[in-house]
Amino acid sequence: MRALVTGGTGFIGANLVRELLVQGMEVRVLVRERSDQGNLDGLPVEQVLGDLTDRFSLDCAVAGCEVVFHAAASYVFWSRNPAAVYAVNVQGTVNVLEAAMEAGVRKIVYTSTESTIGIDPPALGTEDRTATMEEVAGDYKQSKLQAEQKVVEYIEHGAPVVIVNPTMPIGPWDIKPTPSGQVVVDFLNGKMPAYVNTGLNIIDVRDVAKGHALALEKGHVGERYILGHRNLTLQQLLEMLARLTQRKAPRIRIPIGIALAAGYVDETVRGRLFGVPPRIPLAAVRTARKFRHFDCSKAITALGLPQSPIEDALRTAIAWFQARGYA
Repeated sequence: MRALVTGGTGFIGANLVRELLVQGMEVRVLVRERSDQGNLDGLPVEQVLGDLTDRFSLDCAVAGCEVVFHAAASYVFWSRNPAAVYAVNVQGTVNVLEAAMEAGVRKIVYTSTESTIGIDPPALGTEDRTATMEEVAGDYKQSKLQAEQKVVEYIEHGAPVVIVNPTMPIGPWDIKPTPSGQVVVDFLNGKMPAYVNTGLNIIDVRDVAKGHALALEKGHVGERYILGHRNLTLQQLLEMLARLTQRKAPRIRIPIGIALAAGYVDETVRGRLFGVPPRIPLAAVRTARKFRHFDCSKAITALGLPQSPIEDALRTAIAWFQARGYA
């Protein structure tokens, strides 16, 4: 079976490519001309140049493929050009779907995000509730919600799509790093002197990759599956990192209101005045106002999603970042 993977040079995508190769698939990866292709070095994959915003390149990339994994996205909490985020995440998804449907692919696995899951703490989030646009903060999350809504529309018109919603992945090949990996990098570099009281769900990124493959094999078209594992507070995550690294976890807890004020100042000064990514993105702080805890039993039961120890994922991430000079 030949599979096209978009986003194969990124965090989830690079782990997915490796999982598909282990399963014996022929893998074709869509790569942008200017993208860092280091995550693919040495892998027996076919690389084709293209872009999500270039429909012709997508038609060429999907030709001859039986399945498509659309894992590419602009995953940033702040951008100097928000329109580009929507172009990639929303229109890019539409372009992939249309190219795949015209090529007659058997199945498409679309990588969404836990951010599109509606949640009302203390209840756990489930696949049954979709977030409203008012509930999601920032261009990344809003564009992913719009993109998932587009996917649902295409499913209603016959697109053979299964949706997966990863929570916070941790592990190797986080080359950017993503906002998830940046938490680990900042901790290792002593750049996290304080924290806010928030909740998140963490999963080994290699389990997320397996979850994609399982969604292809066992997932039902039109269904969404939360790919997650362990609900933690941010404080618990930092304490786990402290135990694994023999370093001290931050002791100062900042009220959300103060964090929001700091975010406003940071985005105004660093973002608007100097055009550089803020250290405290407002979208991240706004998201932290609500505990993002989930019930992941649907993917565990229906797909057989693995639940590897979070400590192992953190150890691997720490070693990967340190070996490559991030910390």
